[in-house]
Amino acid sequence: MRWISAQIVCVALAASATGPMVKGQSAVRNDLPQPYRTTRDWGELPAGMKWPAVTAVEPAPDGSIYVVERCFNNSCAGRSEPPILKYSPEGKLLASWGQGMFVFPHGATVDRAGNLWVADAGGANGKGHQIFKFSSEGKVLMTLGRAGVSGSGPGLFDQPTDVLIAPNGDIFVTDSHRNGLNNRVVKFTKDGRYIKEWGRKGSGRGEISEPHTMAMDSRGRLFVGDRENNRIQIFDQEGKYLDEWRQFGRPSGIVITPDDTIYVADSESGPDTGAHELMGIRKGIRIGSARTGEVKAFIEDMEPTAPDHSGAEGIGVDARGNVYGAVVRRQMLERHIRK
Repeated sequence: MRWISAQIVCVALAASATGPMVKGQSAVRNDLPQPYRTTRDWGELPAGMKWPAVTAVEPAPDGSIYVVERCFNNSCAGRSEPPILKYSPEGKLLASWGQGMFVFPHGATVDRAGNLWVADAGGANGKGHQIFKFSSEGKVLMTLGRAGVSGSGPGLFDQPTDVLIAPNGDIFVTDSHRNGLNNRVVKFTKDGRYIKEWGRKGSGRGEISEPHTMAMDSRGRLFVGDRENNRIQIFDQEGKYLDEWRQFGRPSGIVITPDDTIYVADSESGPDTGAHELMGIRKGIRIGSARTGEVKAFIEDMEPTAPDHSGAEGIGVDARGNVYGAVVRRQMLERHIRK
């Protein structure tokens, strides 16, 4: 969830809210303070199930925590395991659902009413390329896109990666994973009516190459993780380009809390797979200010220089300031607790 408070982190990073504006800063630092300890044993699993690739962690207003994962390994195609797990704050499994509905579960969010939204960034056998809205009990309340149909029109997606709900209920979707058709942000009304879109493949201002994640700050600005361009692009809600930041690394996941603390997961810097990764940059979660762009802390990944994509992609922050990392390749859920 994009708006859960993190008061503990607010104290630690208070200086970033009033510091100098870091306009156009591009240097990515590996030597920032690490104020967390990490655990990897949080969260019960359904009987007989092991952690698959984990892709999103979303705290809800009532304190429960949703974990979105890929069923068995890195895909739910043809699998019977539930891709959505609902937990208590202590890690007790409360519910699970979504069996047989998804191909490649990806980004997610929880709205102010406690509904869970999940993007399916794959397509196979008449499923995928959709956004699902679930009630807190797992009932489907809305779908966007057409099941199994990839496209570029107002009612279609090609590998949608994330979804975000504005305070007024407007829906924003980042559309296209690697080598996708669209590389755009699509805006809908709260009842799913298409409004507009922006973005196209490229590296210029307002152009995007793999829009992988999205968050909104207290001013209503959209922070879009332009992953293959190794930057965050900032837009207003009508798609006007405002700025770009490169100091947080290669963004796979972004969360902004109400105090404008920004958390950015970099799961891909370091290796050279031909996707324009940043060389010499350690993988992990960088934390700073969405107001100034200043980066203040760094939770370094356990394999920060591995010659493969290894770090947390998805990220969540609960009301107590605990930071959750959704790890795809190592197939685990990490929980980072303030020291």
